[in-house]
Amino acid sequence: MVSRESKILRLERELHRIRTSPSLRLGSIVTDAMRRPWLAPFLVLTLPWSMLMIGLEMLGKKSPPAAFERVTQDPTLSERNCVVIFPTNGVGFGHFTRMLALAKHMKNEDPALEIIFFTTMPTLHLLKPYGIPAHYISGSPYFDEMSTIEWNGLLEEELAICFEAHRPKQFIFDGAFPYRGMLRAIKARPHLDSIWMRRGTFRRGKSIPVDSISHFDLIIHPEDSIAMQSSEVEHKVPSITCPPITLIEPSEQMSRSQARRRLELPQDAIVVYVQIGAGEINDINSEVRLTVDALTKRENVHVVLGESMLGERFDIDLPRVHLLRDYPNYRYFKDFDFAVMAGGYNSFHEAIQASMPTICLPNMKTGRDDQLARVIVAEEAGCMVVIRERNRKIIQAAIDRIVESEVREMMKNNFQLLRRENGATQVADWISSQANLN
Repeated sequence: MVSRESKILRLERELHRIRTSPSLRLGSIVTDAMRRPWLAPFLVLTLPWSMLMIGLEMLGKKSPPAAFERVTQDPTLSERNCVVIFPTNGVGFGHFTRMLALAKHMKNEDPALEIIFFTTMPTLHLLKPYGIPAHYISGSPYFDEMSTIEWNGLLEEELAICFEAHRPKQFIFDGAFPYRGMLRAIKARPHLDSIWMRRGTFRRGKSIPVDSISHFDLIIHPEDSIAMQSSEVEHKVPSITCPPITLIEPSEQMSRSQARRRLELPQDAIVVYVQIGAGEINDINSEVRLTVDALTKRENVHVVLGESMLGERFDIDLPRVHLLRDYPNYRYFKDFDFAVMAGGYNSFHEAIQASMPTICLPNMKTGRDDQLARVIVAEEAGCMVVIRERNRKIIQAAIDRIVESEVREMMKNNFQLLRRENGATQVADWISSQANLN
């Protein structure tokens, strides 16, 4: 049953969005000139100037009008032992996996804690084994003829309803871009402890709203294999760093024999995990096909091709090639003798945690993620092979080397130089201690 106070708050939020909308603000300038004719000659200046300012707001270069904020005394809106977690939907599972790992460890710290996911990720069924309920909102590209402004209004309302229903004491956001609707929703709850989990630092000129950082009480930066650059953006929000965060601990992986039975693989075969994501498997000149062909030249090699649950299914019929569409695939890593993967954040650090000898084909065209710099660290440590220029001959040569058991054993031993504690444990401990202090 929605309280009267909640209904009033929703109407006030909607009224505030209408009053601060670009169309009404520009329309007000024109109507003011009609009511007061002496202002009309100045429209040639005031109207373009206002349009410029509103444009800068929409680009995140200027702070918009103050968000709706009203502190209510309604007892139904008091805080509970609850945290709302908001992972965005990037190109893969990075944000979602990191937040699920953190949620798992926070639940271990405090079994009575209620954890709620609010997300743009469509894979909500993955939360069921963890007993985590979720609110889902599709990203703006999925709505026909809906502007970004309209979508942010929808996001604000949905998140505000989530806050009103669960009354969390903490809010954790994981994403590169803080949506305006989200910022307005957390601004309206001044007593909410808001945390931003963000890989990398804030660089000047990057496309985040100019006032976004100030909406948070803490910034958490998960580290990478390469040293994190100093931020060029000055802000007063406290920040901490933590080791890379992974979902599954080595103790939670399936045993080698168990995984092979489940995947229907021979116990005595060399099994290779492949997840490159570069090209179609049926394109004989694509990187993934060149890799599969080079592997299956050896009769004792079986290939497990990882499918993303966010992507389309593979349509293949190749000998000794098996498909794995599960989450997280890291659960099966004890089953694999080595891997051929790109240099994404999650897969890279999972390979380190599992001591998985790996051939890396880093994606060189990622805008924000320097995969080559990341995997070079492992190459220098002697536990990964990095292929920069890709052709049939080079890929075949790398596979011919790593297929030797002595080489793989040496690479496994070298992983100890890079292995670190799971950052999810540290962050969960820290958040729990801060919540107890407050």
